[in-house]
Amino acid sequence: MKPTFTPFDAADYLKDEETIAAYLNAAIESGDTELLLVALKDVANARSMTQLAKDSGLARASLYKALTPGAKPQFETVMKVAGALGLKLEFHPVTQH
Repeated sequence: MKPTFTPFDAADYLKDEETIAAYLNAAIESGDTELLLVALKDVANARSMTQLAKDSGLARASLYKALTPGAKPQFETVMKVAGALGLKLEFHPVTQH
């Protein structure tokens, strides 16, 4: 009998704020903007893209487009998404080694 696999969906594991914050921090620490967009989209899907659209004041279709790898969303869009998800961006000095 062949094994069956279900597709992995990170959104299934993003159930609480601490996990979401850790997931997004790992994505941003990678320095890969494509990965950050994927991570933001995973969080948006975990929370409901429709609700995020309402909370952010952005159209649902615009959110999908902005959070797609290769997209170049405006900083304002990223801030609206973060705010609607109950998140904030912070800057910390980089420790030089």
